[in-house]
Amino acid sequence: MQKRIFIVYGWGGHPGEGWFPWLKQELEARGFRVFIPKLPDAENPHKEHWVPALAQVVGIPDAQTYFVGHSMGCQTIARYLTSLPSEARVGGAVFVAGFFKKLTNLETDEDTQTIVKSWLDCPIDFADVASHLPKSIAIFSDTDPYVPMENQDDFRDHLGSKIIIEHAKGHFSGSLDKAFEVPVILESVLEIAT
Repeated sequence: MQKRIFIVYGWGGHPGEGWFPWLKQELEARGFRVFIPKLPDAENPHKEHWVPALAQVVGIPDAQTYFVGHSMGCQTIARYLTSLPSEARVGGAVFVAGFFKKLTNLETDEDTQTIVKSWLDCPIDFADVASHLPKSIAIFSDTDPYVPMENQDDFRDHLGSKIIIEHAKGHFSGSLDKAFEVPVILESVLEIAT
């Protein structure tokens, strides 16, 4: 059975942004089926819309189903996993610049703050996430302006993720950081999926 990988972008993202097309091409060349679902209203992401959209694209998950999330995409994946039946298991996930605790350096307008609060102020049942997720890797950058390093604690302590810290990669963003090819992400996917 062919392994499926779903790449879930973050706030303001789109399927053609940054390293997503490169990663898709690299993984398809290795025999994976890769999907980058278009999520509704990426400039105003709401978990009530993003989680069901991801669920619809995935269909029935199984041990051959893997995820790669960037930024808010990591939250989306985690929240999606908590929506699964208790017996459901996926193959694993790679989280890039993920957060559950805190975001920094965001605009202070009311709309931005409302979106941030809607994600950060709604607790996640980490034990439930972990029960569906046998292996994961969380990748962070020591120069990320939005995701402070303290966010790695939840991934390591609650999800059992292997932590990788990259130097001077910013937010791993195509538009801001010119991150169009990120080998550590490909290596991490191959580590959990092969």
